[in-house]
Amino acid sequence: MTDTDSQAQLVKYLTDVHSIEEQARVQMERAPKLVEGPFAEAFQRHLGETESQERRVRERLEAHDASPSKVKDLAGSAGGFGMVLFARSQPDTPGKLAMHAFSYEHMEVAAYELLGIAAREAGDEATVAMAAVIADEEREMAGRIAASWDEAVEQALARVEPDDLGDTLNTYLADVHALEGQSQKLLEKSRELDVPEALRSALDRHLRETEGHLEKIERRLDDRGATPSAIKDAMLRLGALNWGAFFAAQPDTPAKLAGFAYAVENLEVAAYELLLRVARRAGDGETVILAESILAEEEAAAKSVAAQWPVSMSV
Repeated sequence: MTDTDSQAQLVKYLTDVHSIEEQARVQMERAPKLVEGPFAEAFQRHLGETESQERRVRERLEAHDASPSKVKDLAGSAGGFGMVLFARSQPDTPGKLAMHAFSYEHMEVAAYELLGIAAREAGDEATVAMAAVIADEEREMAGRIAASWDEAVEQALARVEPDDLGDTLNTYLADVHALEGQSQKLLEKSRELDVPEALRSALDRHLRETEGHLEKIERRLDDRGATPSAIKDAMLRLGALNWGAFFAAQPDTPAKLAGFAYAVENLEVAAYELLLRVARRAGDGETVILAESILAEEEAAAKSVAAQWPVSMSV
């Protein structure tokens, strides 16, 4: 990569993270209104951090005689509204908000880690340092959300009658089944993309795990006299196909795929954290064991994908 290419790539990554912060700002402004107590305070605290992050990124763009992308920023803001509206529309709003916010924070971690690699390639140590600091801030926010899993479930189940906990648990099982189906389709589509062998190996390994997860969840639903949600499964699989087309069109496909896969794995981590707690409330020990087992594999898969970020940026 020439100096000109590396500078252009760095500016592109800076505009990407700026649009991500615009989306995060919209989420942080509205999320506290959807939950209560310390959980809401975590979002309020991160709003100030997000505003500071946006400012720091904009300053680095100005240092390169560049400016934020209006198109990307508008798309980011629209995405922020969409996530909040989705969470608000769900019967278990606090749980859905926690799940998607946890995934989003990890998407930001990935974006800043990749930005740091691009900045190092371009010889911009100021941006390298900024990216490292903000990545740590995003990890801290993800940790605050994770510390609120119990509270999110308590708030989500506050209006659920004890006799209805079984049906609610079935809904959470159907949710993770749909997420696993989305992951399966995304991983299958990734096989059509030109990515480094190490990243390909990590994704293929998790594809096999994902296929096993689907089978186990289906059996658990069947044992409970329930079935997957055909509508949820179809919607998320379609979304995965659209994402596959998006990655194929990117000039930096491996890096974008590695970053997004990391966020998807953490979305699943969050889903299983919630399922685990709902299963405990419902007294379903078998689902507790299943959730704990798959949760460990999702966490390991996320770490495996993250380990490939340097390789994905070298292509």
